[in-house]
Amino acid sequence: MNKSVLRNMDTGHIPIQRLSALLETFTLKHSARLLADILEKAEKNQDSYRQLLLTILETEVSGRNERRRKRNYSAAHFPPNARQLEEFDPGEIESGITLSQINQLKELNWLDTCGNIVFAGPPGLGKTMLAVGLGLKAVDSGYTVCFERMANLVKIMDIAETDRTAGFRLRNIKKAQLIIIDEIGYTPINRGQANSFFTMISETYETSSVIFTTNKEITEWTEMLGDPVLTTALLDRVLHHARCYSLKGESYRLKHPEHFTRQPEQS
Repeated sequence: MNKSVLRNMDTGHIPIQRLSALLETFTLKHSARLLADILEKAEKNQDSYRQLLLTILETEVSGRNERRRKRNYSAAHFPPNARQLEEFDPGEIESGITLSQINQLKELNWLDTCGNIVFAGPPGLGKTMLAVGLGLKAVDSGYTVCFERMANLVKIMDIAETDRTAGFRLRNIKKAQLIIIDEIGYTPINRGQANSFFTMISETYETSSVIFTTNKEITEWTEMLGDPVLTTALLDRVLHHARCYSLKGESYRLKHPEHFTRQPEQS
């Protein structure tokens, strides 16, 4: 039966509900839900048994991957209105990163080697947009991602031992394959918080990739952390296998204020 096709099968005596129930027994829930459409298409195309089996399995894999992607996206805690990397225009800044470099970062090879990325520069140049855009690419490719602004990360670390929600979040951050720490240097931190930050970076060193966005040049991190020895040890881990981009130019918000004009409140 080299050319066996579905039209040679008498499927009328086998209810689709029974077939779907059997698929669910083997936890093939996505295929079970779409089985009627799968069979109808297979009969129309006169697919072979092998092609039908392949379609069922590919449907299940695709469904599971999409479910995992949605779960990872939710767990990442991206900021509202996260924008895709393709929306970033390097022509809007004077220097710091090129389209070719962005395309290389999009390949995510640095993630597989636990490499880090540092986006430095003044506000309004798109550092967060670049970081979040790469995070979205990572989620779509099946990686786990966690995004936190530095100010909130410090709060989480402060109460992680006594607050269950904060402790759960911190554990998830440390386990993520990509950690995005946004706006380092915008708010001051004390010595204890600097130590906690160093501990977290040390625990994820060479097990996770980290993207840092900062308005401080690397040479200014000592002032932020308040301890030259601690800063040296931290930067030794941050800059190992790191790609650093120092963005320069005029704030996009200042160049295009019309995009950020507040709408009048409705009465």
